[in-house]
Amino acid sequence: MGYDLEGIEQLEKSEIKNIYDENTSTPVFIDVREPSEYVEGHIPGVPLLPMNQVPEVIDELKKDKEYVLICRSGNRSQHTALYFKDNGIENVKNFAGGMLAWDEEVTTGMENPVEDDISKLYNE
Repeated sequence: MGYDLEGIEQLEKSEIKNIYDENTSTPVFIDVREPSEYVEGHIPGVPLLPMNQVPEVIDELKKDKEYVLICRSGNRSQHTALYFKDNGIENVKNFAGGMLAWDEEVTTGMENPVEDDISKLYNE
């Protein structure tokens, strides 16, 4: 089961898989790794918003949405989740094990970069 770290709910792989399999628009999954990591393998359909680009778009993110952040091991996504909270986005969770713990299907290549179109996060 998930646990709390520094005020951020940590989700285990089984919880991420269950949420992902429900295939709803909430929560919004975001991969915060670098593009080079993302193209090597990511959870299918999960958009890329590299951690270093988050400050540029944080004010455009919908504060009433729920977010689950993903990185390689759970460290960068944890720091990004704390940044979300510092900027008024309260409903944010972290994939504790990150892609190292994900042993399900992955997609390679550049599939869904957010870049300048933040609406991609919300399937708009």
